[in-house]
Amino acid sequence: MPQPIRDFIANTGIVDVHEHHMPEILLNRDVNLLQLFQQSYAGWTQARPYTLPSERRDSDPMLVAPGPTTWEALAPFLVKSGANSFVRNLVCAITELHGAGEGTITRQNWEALDASVRQKHQRPDWCREVLRRAGIEQLITDPYSDPLLDARRALGDNYDSVVRINAFACGWHPESRDHNGNNALSLLRRLGLNPTSFHDYLAALEQLVDGMASRHQVALKNALAYDRDVAFDEPDEKLARQAWGKASPSPAERKAFGDLVVDRLCRLAGERDLPMQMHLGTAILRGSHPMKAAGLIERHPRTRFLLMHLAYPWSRDLLGMAFVYRNVWLDLTWSLLLSPSHFKLALHEAIEMLPDESRMMFGGDNWHVEETFGTMKLARQLVGEVLEEKLVAGYFSGEDAQRLAEKILRGNAISFFNLGSKTNSLPENK
Repeated sequence: MPQPIRDFIANTGIVDVHEHHMPEILLNRDVNLLQLFQQSYAGWTQARPYTLPSERRDSDPMLVAPGPTTWEALAPFLVKSGANSFVRNLVCAITELHGAGEGTITRQNWEALDASVRQKHQRPDWCREVLRRAGIEQLITDPYSDPLLDARRALGDNYDSVVRINAFACGWHPESRDHNGNNALSLLRRLGLNPTSFHDYLAALEQLVDGMASRHQVALKNALAYDRDVAFDEPDEKLARQAWGKASPSPAERKAFGDLVVDRLCRLAGERDLPMQMHLGTAILRGSHPMKAAGLIERHPRTRFLLMHLAYPWSRDLLGMAFVYRNVWLDLTWSLLLSPSHFKLALHEAIEMLPDESRMMFGGDNWHVEETFGTMKLARQLVGEVLEEKLVAGYFSGEDAQRLAEKILRGNAISFFNLGSKTNSLPENK
């Protein structure tokens, strides 16, 4: 008899393909309970960290230093938004790691939890301990505050990172920046590159990609859904060139510049067998439908696209694309946090319709390790529940369920990102 599927999942390591672990947060020793909420998806219940086209902001609320923890500061999360899934996940993780597993934060226990958070984050080994307890073997992080970060050098030997390409798609002028405040020419200068013409700029992009391995960067990341729509049209080089050097190009010139840069980077990724991650769904909502990216995917059949977040709220459209386009894989990241019930339904359908078992993987998409811990625990629970339901329905055998679980949790990610021997033996998961 095969091992019960939930036990099998509990004892299988995870390769986490998407985090936002970055030095200024992960290595910070001055962390309190309020900060865990503000720098998490629970924080999104109070304020979106990105702007819509009609909005402006002075700073990213995810990266602003919080004040001291008080009940009054926690109450908006715990009382006003206490039913939200982001909040529930974080509360469960915090109380398990810093409390007695009581599953709730109240006026009676918040001070003790805050003291534990502050004390444990003073320990240099705390983050590594939490990741070990989560059963995570390897992590891939998107440190969007520094797209050139060598995460293995900065955070530890179980990290790799991705290059977020947004700044380069907005790099038409020395002062132009993406929504994270990154400037393409400044980033290129750090690599010893100083393009002074449009032709030089495109050549620099190739050098950027060719240097990724030296920085332990395993993929490119397109998060332009936070800057513009994701309809990347056939490149119009003449129009794109007209944006170069302008402080305020026309909307058509800006779009053409971004379209060409993204198209060029997708071509380079295909030639070098590098994945291209792509944020879909939410963000600038009217422009992030997955079908808007269909033309880009069709133009680059050699490029392996990892489409993210189940493109919520258009998950069925995304599954249809993943069936039709055989250069599409799915990163289930974040969707399980947004709505566990929707995630289960989508996972059932994905198991039934995807062309092969290699197509799914997931990550935490978090800033602090406490939220990552909770996300991995929730992922194990939900994947286990779906596979159990499939077993009860007689859809497949126990051996089938175990094989698929291992692929979703780790095997697919190892193959897709060519991680090979980088993964470690299973750490403790309890």
